[in-house]
Amino acid sequence: MQKRAQVQYSGRVQGVGFRYTVRQVAHGFEVVGYVKNLPDSRVEMIVEGEETELKRFLSAIGSSDLAAYIRHETATWGDATGEFRDFSIRL
Repeated sequence: MQKRAQVQYSGRVQGVGFRYTVRQVAHGFEVVGYVKNLPDSRVEMIVEGEETELKRFLSAIGSSDLAAYIRHETATWGDATGEFRDFSIRL
């Protein structure tokens, strides 16, 4: 079953290549969605895929070099909408 995760990261997550690294990590997983900077210095990611694949993807982000920049991560889960075709960076 396809699921959707809306994840917000806080910490020193802007200006360090966070979005670009997340996109690179996403290429190794069967996920679609986007990552973008928020005006309040957080980063938001909306991602869809099989639940186990999403959990593996989120774990890979937390285990990557990005972990040093993440102070807090909040994830909200729901059903996938099917609106995405790939994983991209939004401005």
